[in-house]
Amino acid sequence: MKGQLLRFALVGAVNTGTYYALYRLLCLWTPYLVGHVLATLLSMIGSFFMNVRFTYRTNPSWQKFVLFPLTNAANLLLTTAGVYGLVSGLGMDARIAPLIAAVGAIPITFLIARRILVPA
Repeated sequence: MKGQLLRFALVGAVNTGTYYALYRLLCLWTPYLVGHVLATLLSMIGSFFMNVRFTYRTNPSWQKFVLFPLTNAANLLLTTAGVYGLVSGLGMDARIAPLIAAVGAIPITFLIARRILVPA
């Protein structure tokens, strides 16, 4: 499990970079919360394939793909609340807030992803 957590962190770093690039691009045309939600959904697809193959070293399936968004439901709720609170409540720069909010969601996302992607 320690190796999986390390690989999960690496995938998370790559996925965060992907998310953040999409977020910044989308914020050129949309409000920051819309950009956040869309970037999260788009990066979720890449995250699925990276986690299936690299983190948990299992085979992808349609069932896992369909269930995988559940792994990010907690992430999306926590980071969205975090982004909103950091920007609207604390006045943090909307370009940085998602990175800070993402840190708190990592452990929950790891446990849910492991439960769905690793065969029993």
